[in-house]
Amino acid sequence: MDTEKSFKELADHFFRKEYGKIVSVITGYLGTDHVETAEDIVQEALLNAYHSWQHKGIPENPQAWLYTAAKNLTLNSLKRGKYAETYKKSIRGKEAKSIELEFTDQLIKDEQLRMMFVCCDSSIAENSQITLILKILCGFSITEIANVFFTSKETINKRLVRGRKQLRDNPISFEHLENIKDTLPIVLKTIYLLFTEGYSPSQKDELIRYDLCLEAIRLGELLISNDLITDKADSYSLLALMYFNASRFDARMNDDNMIVELEQQDRSKWNKSFVNKGSQYLQYAMEGNRTSIYLILATISANHCVAASFNKTNWVQILSLYDDLIAIEDSPIARLNRAVALAKVKGNDLAVDELIDLETQSDIGSYYLFHTTLGYLYKEGNEDKKAILSYQKAISLTTNERDKKLIQKKLMDVVPIL
Repeated sequence: MDTEKSFKELADHFFRKEYGKIVSVITGYLGTDHVETAEDIVQEALLNAYHSWQHKGIPENPQAWLYTAAKNLTLNSLKRGKYAETYKKSIRGKEAKSIELEFTDQLIKDEQLRMMFVCCDSSIAENSQITLILKILCGFSITEIANVFFTSKETINKRLVRGRKQLRDNPISFEHLENIKDTLPIVLKTIYLLFTEGYSPSQKDELIRYDLCLEAIRLGELLISNDLITDKADSYSLLALMYFNASRFDARMNDDNMIVELEQQDRSKWNKSFVNKGSQYLQYAMEGNRTSIYLILATISANHCVAASFNKTNWVQILSLYDDLIAIEDSPIARLNRAVALAKVKGNDLAVDELIDLETQSDIGSYYLFHTTLGYLYKEGNEDKKAILSYQKAISLTTNERDKKLIQKKLMDVVPIL
């Protein structure tokens, strides 16, 4: 049973990593109007690999095995003539005398970048854009995408149907991508959503969730490595943010697989090379001389990473940065995150008052982290009874067992010993 579980975890991890790469390349050959066929081919190749490897063992070069299988299935479709004309037109301005496919590293990188921008074409609704990227490029399941959007699987299915229909009815050229400047923000937003799902997973599977963070970083690196994108300031900012947050991976979980919050983390476990990488990208972003949401968030994260301890964090600067963030995008989540910094600088009472006002002005009260934060502030202010009620409310709103256990631990730290 353990061997079977280990194989499944390895296969799922590998398949997710390769899914978007192969779909992107095949879509480049078949055309964006046949993206569903490309997905079907890849899914069939993955299924064949799963059955073959389970019985015969994982090959020495699983990536090459999978690419060959996908290539053969694609060739079968092309040779049947259904997509032959589309393929001939896709050879980057060259006359195709025979059907040949290649899966070079550079081609994979180029086609994935193009696929990101194709999915974000202005003809496609924003929600469908993000959904298409998460499904086609990142290999997310319907359930995972629903969790990212806090919506139902039925809603996500409808978005996918609409997005694929728009690609089918209005094919987008892979070769001539227009309006890259206009579509870059939605691409960055999608990459950040991918990272967020990995950093605070809605489903408990730590191995794959951390890989999602690294996949988001990889996609961000793709953006800055391509000359098609001339203004890279926001891309640098997002990469800085992701590297800073990813630097804390090894300190975020204890030996019992429980989350360790920032205040209790062993900072010696933080990845210094990731912190340095984040600092490098933050410097590049600042040279762009433009304030953005990602730049502010990256700078907030940088303040945490350079602080010698939680208590020595520059809370005054962090509060100022949150004020800048709210000036650009005033959201309940931004105000919730600001509350801890506000408490550190101006006291718990003011922070609690602002959160209570926020609850009356928005639907943040249905979010478990609102009550978790409120419980923390009450506890810091020695209002244990209110802290207990807030933590109990948070537990009732939490669906993820990992988060529920963390809040239960907080609750037990407050409940008097009888």
